[in-house]
Amino acid sequence: MLAAADLQLIVLALLEEKERHGYEIIKAIQEKTNGGYTPSPGMVYPALTFLEEIGHALGESDGVKKLYRLTDAGRAHIAEQRSEIAAVLARLIHVGQKMRRARLAFDADERRISSPQEAAHALDQARRDLKEVLFDALDAEPGEQARIAEILKRATAEISGK
Repeated sequence: MLAAADLQLIVLALLEEKERHGYEIIKAIQEKTNGGYTPSPGMVYPALTFLEEIGHALGESDGVKKLYRLTDAGRAHIAEQRSEIAAVLARLIHVGQKMRRARLAFDADERRISSPQEAAHALDQARRDLKEVLFDALDAEPGEQARIAEILKRATAEISGK
C-alpha cells in the first residue's frame, strides 16, 4: 500500500500529533483510512527503527514497549515535507476508502446472492472494481506493483483451485 519513504512520512506526521507506541501508529493509520488499510508490524517497526537511526524519532523504553516521539530533526523534516505528507495521506485515505467500499460490496453481494443472475452480476461488479483498482496501480511504485502482482497470483491460484 505504501512505499517505505511514504510510510516514514506518515509515521512522522503521527508522531507530530503525539508520542506513540508502534501498535498505536498501526491503529492510527487504520483509523485514518476508516479500516481500509492496516499496515503490518513488519512495515511499521522497521520504519520506526530507520527514523531513529537517522535522528528523526526517538524511542524510549516504556515497560516492555517503546514509546516513540519526534525529535527536532524530525520536526524540521516534517516542515520541509509538509505538502508531500498531505499528498501521501490523501492518497492513503482515498485508497483505504476504495478498499473499504469494495469489501462492503463483496460482503453485501455474498449475503444476498440467491440466483445465477445475481451471482453473474456480483462477479461482473467484482471484475469492474478490480479493473479500476489495477488501473490506479499503474502509477504505483515498483514495489507496490510487485506486491499487487503477488496478490493477483494468489487470487488466481485460489480461483482455479490450485
